[in-house]
Amino acid sequence: MRLGFLLLALLAGAGLAQDRQSLVSSRVTVAGEVRRELTLTLDDLRDLARRRGEAEGRGYAGVRLTDILDEADVRRDARHALRRSYVVATAGDGFVAVFSWSELFDTPIGAGVLVAYHRDGQPLRDGEGRIALVSLADQRPSTRHVKWLSRIEVKRVPE
Repeated sequence: MRLGFLLLALLAGAGLAQDRQSLVSSRVTVAGEVRRELTLTLDDLRDLARRRGEAEGRGYAGVRLTDILDEADVRRDARHALRRSYVVATAGDGFVAVFSWSELFDTPIGAGVLVAYHRDGQPLRDGEGRIALVSLADQRPSTRHVKWLSRIEVKRVPE
């Protein structure tokens, strides 16, 4: 009986490891209310960080989300478009975090929202997905820490 339980636990653990491996993000798509849809690999993020300046905080290094949104060129084609815009960051496992455009561009919080690829000088491990979104100014950092970041989408509240 114990051997059967142990075997079942090992098989379940292997399945979890395989599922977790499938969540590892090596690219992130930027879409929605943008003029230029982007798919950024780790190399693209490093290149963007060199051009825009690498952002750091709490051991993380990466690109500011605002710099990525500037590259994607958020649409301003409607009345109060930016005021009504918000950003949804989605992980490979479906976890989401939401930011308003004003929060990102009009408050100090925006400077601390990073699409991170390094932590403590090392590439992010598979458990964080190689690419993660972190909000360094949040009092509870885990609520908007998106491991396995796969998609950033700009949306609008209807008028």
